[in-house]
Amino acid sequence: MTDRADDYRALSRRSAMLRIGGGVLLSLVALPGAAADEDTAAAIKQLYGEREPTAGRISLQLPALAESGNSVPLTITVDSPMSATERVLRASVFANRNPRPLIATVLFGPKYGTPTFGTNIRLSGTQDVIAVAEMSDHSLWSAQVRVLVTVGACDALQLRY
Repeated sequence: MTDRADDYRALSRRSAMLRIGGGVLLSLVALPGAAADEDTAAAIKQLYGEREPTAGRISLQLPALAESGNSVPLTITVDSPMSATERVLRASVFANRNPRPLIATVLFGPKYGTPTFGTNIRLSGTQDVIAVAEMSDHSLWSAQVRVLVTVGACDALQLRY
């Protein structure tokens, strides 16, 4: 049986350099990064097809500055009478710099009173948050808000876990 002190003394300069070099290489390995604008556009296209959203009819409320991206309050309100013929079917939230651009999709039933949704979201860093609402006539409406995030949430979570 060998003593642990003998194991440490047996470490040659060459094996120490290999271990340091391996550590440097591991630190350079790309972690899953932020989504690009193209990824967000692809996520919107996957959910809503080839239809292009028009700006308006949807209000997206977020703070302009978030000290931490761990919990950013978000409220969506869609301008709709919610009648039998004209109502909101669903609304989705996208963040174009998060590792996964689609954050949430909310379905509004026919008896939903006011098409409003509120929650807290995680943001990876300073980015645009996009909301898209689909109406019963299958038209798409959107809103976009830029949020400055001082400390991102998603990147730190990937490194920690």
